[in-house]
Amino acid sequence: MATRELQREFGLSTATYVVIASMVGTGILISPGYMMLSLGNYPLIFGLWALGGLLALCGALCVAELAAALPRAGGEYVFLREAYGPMPAFLSGWTSFFLGFSAPLAVAGYIAAMYLLTPFGLAQKDAGHLLRIVAAIIIVAITVPNLFGHRQSAWTQNLTTMLKLGLFVVLAAAALLFGKGQLSHITAGQPIADVGVGTAVTQLFYVMFAYSGWNAASYVAGEVKNPARTLPRSLLLGAGSVIVLYLALNLVFAYAVPLADVGLDNAERVPQLAVENLFGRGAARVFSILLGLAFLATVSAFVITGPRVYYAMAKDGLFPSLAGHVSAKGQVPTYAMSLQSLCAILILFVTDFQNLYQYAAVGLSLFALLFVGAVYVLRWRRPEISRPFRVPGYPIVPAIFMIVTLFMAVFAFTQWPKPSLCSLGSILVGIPVYYLWSTVRAGKI
Repeated sequence: MATRELQREFGLSTATYVVIASMVGTGILISPGYMMLSLGNYPLIFGLWALGGLLALCGALCVAELAAALPRAGGEYVFLREAYGPMPAFLSGWTSFFLGFSAPLAVAGYIAAMYLLTPFGLAQKDAGHLLRIVAAIIIVAITVPNLFGHRQSAWTQNLTTMLKLGLFVVLAAAALLFGKGQLSHITAGQPIADVGVGTAVTQLFYVMFAYSGWNAASYVAGEVKNPARTLPRSLLLGAGSVIVLYLALNLVFAYAVPLADVGLDNAERVPQLAVENLFGRGAARVFSILLGLAFLATVSAFVITGPRVYYAMAKDGLFPSLAGHVSAKGQVPTYAMSLQSLCAILILFVTDFQNLYQYAAVGLSLFALLFVGAVYVLRWRRPEISRPFRVPGYPIVPAIFMIVTLFMAVFAFTQWPKPSLCSLGSILVGIPVYYLWSTVRAGKI
């Protein structure tokens, strides 16, 4: 079988849409309600979202340098391989397969199904099997067109992301112009001094999980036209747009929903509650359906980005060789896409999602530390690499991201010991797998 490589077919718009769609996911729907419940102070909530945006921008600047210098498919797997060697890179890919892509793909499909079925009264807790079946159908329906090639991938990603962006922009504008809300909600609530530091840090973890995806364009770096110019622009445009969008949406939620109205029974549905308060129940039903359709963009982004990691690993002999197969007609890694979607569907039927945020967020934070740190390592070890884009404010910008992320990771182990240890254990299991795979590949057993 002739070896085929990925082709550079994606432009700036698709790369940017991949970033936006990867970032704007379940976090912005679920996190605001729990932040209202836990913090009880809108100015503090805005401050944490602004801080999270600053950290995401710092991370995007670092990845922009790395991606422009190493424009290959695979994202942080490539950066870690070049900076630290094959074993840490393998652990990153191993973690990405389960925590970084398959599990979030399952959650995105589930949330899309929930919002699509809610107006018809089919999303209650006792409808779990129906939600999972519909979510699985959604994942398959988005995966199939992506298997046909770049044109179909770009079309699917661009269309669904424009729907998502348009929905949220229209919501923000209509809420402030025509909605029945009150700005006085912002000043209500408990004093900031009464909020514990531990509580604030916990909520910052959820904020950063909502911002995850600011590095998404690096996964398709091997398929982007003019990567030295396109990748930094797409990363910064995508991250910057999402920061503005998140702050605007939180303003809408504050304008529409009094803190006293948020409880454990409705915290996960604050966006829908906001629309209902602003425009009535009929508008909330329409919004729910549109939001479910908009979430197809997040599903599509995971379907596109994750398989490029396994493709890069397969090319290095660190993943089954089928993952490195590129279709003759579509020039996409079809087997890698199919494998990831199958894994996501399996996760749908074996996971209850209760601790998934904490479990995934801890593992992803640990690798975020490593690949942002790769900026320092590669400048020291590989000074000869051409760097069309350099991190402004170096070395301060990477340091800001790493210090805050390290603090949050240490805090997570003290506050969420079980999911944090499970997340770390999932990563460490990859070490014997790496050596066993290397031994088998070398023909020693």
